[in-house]
Amino acid sequence: MTDGRKESSGPLKGVRVIDLSMMLAGPSGSMLMGDLGAEIIKVEPLDGDETRVSPPHFYAENMSAYYWSINRNKKSVVINLKSPEGRQVLYDLVAKSDVVYDNYRPGVLERLQIDYETLKKYNPKIICCSISTYGYNGPYRDRPGYDLIVQAVSGGMSITGEPGGSPVRAGIPIGDLVGGLLGVHGVLAAYIHREKTGEGQRLEVSLLDGQVYLLTYIAQYYFHSGKVPGPIGAGHQSLVVYQAFKTKDIRIVIVAHQDHHFQRLCKAIGKPEWAEDPRFNTRTKRLENKSILIPMMEDHLLTRPGDEWLEAIHQAGVPAGPINTLDRVLSDPQVLSREMIRETDGPGKERIKIIGNPLKFDKTPADTFTRPPRLGENTREVLSNILGYPGKKIKELEEKEAIRSDG
Repeated sequence: MTDGRKESSGPLKGVRVIDLSMMLAGPSGSMLMGDLGAEIIKVEPLDGDETRVSPPHFYAENMSAYYWSINRNKKSVVINLKSPEGRQVLYDLVAKSDVVYDNYRPGVLERLQIDYETLKKYNPKIICCSISTYGYNGPYRDRPGYDLIVQAVSGGMSITGEPGGSPVRAGIPIGDLVGGLLGVHGVLAAYIHREKTGEGQRLEVSLLDGQVYLLTYIAQYYFHSGKVPGPIGAGHQSLVVYQAFKTKDIRIVIVAHQDHHFQRLCKAIGKPEWAEDPRFNTRTKRLENKSILIPMMEDHLLTRPGDEWLEAIHQAGVPAGPINTLDRVLSDPQVLSREMIRETDGPGKERIKIIGNPLKFDKTPADTFTRPPRLGENTREVLSNILGYPGKKIKELEEKEAIRSDG
């Protein structure tokens, strides 16, 4: 490899994934599989993944910060899937791979002649995973969609924000990222099934399904009560104390809904009498009298700096923490000790910080991080080393614009 790629020792070593996905949901999932040791062959169109040119931050031409964040540990192969010669290259790759991973809208794979029914002719054991906004059936299947759309349609935005305020999008693209994670879960489950039976299969993931799945107890409360919930800020529908508070300088969060935690909290903040107050001395009473207790706590916590409160609360063994800004969390000693900030080679000689892998293995460490590839950087390598294409054939395919390589 031109970037000094070292071989991964992760648990998915030896698994080859053809990644047809672009944007965020698909690439975030395939990156995780790459982190875990799978060989990810990112198949891009002639003009590349759209996120390569997402403004405003760039490390190099066709290397945006957005693209950099979700495309490490991959190889880039440019194939024109609209040409018969390009499709044949993909078919040849499928014959030597384990997984095909995409996030096309329903119907696109069939039009391109790269759907599961076609691909399994070249490899009956292939696992095909498709991620889409609404799934492959239902009245919305053909609608386009993005993270914002599924956050809205799923009801998530209706319960996010402050009471009486406008619906709020989550600060992270939870619709896309959960879809990517569920895609990885599905691929691994299908792979285990194939190891047991020898059978490949097709699976699909809907971003909307993923967000509805996350409703969990909130949906269950509605099923039971019939009451439509609304936003409650940083609080909780049924737990008190469980929310954010302003202090003299910063905002903090405290979770003390369990009786023993609430008793410790009251002592830690110098209000032991609250723990004995019959309005607050049980979980049920605290919920019933939330409108009384929380204003009392808010007034009291404004009297001292947040770090002083947190030190006392932590010493009492009560869950609490600061509401960190991004600069603080990315330099937090706990985050650093967990190696969640790593580095890769940059486009030149520089080193670039990236977010690390949250999965820690003692037998098969997933700690290889190679920079995202340039567009078509690995086309010739993959066609030569994996498919055994001679140089003359590769050159002919390039001339026909069935493929493209970097340099």
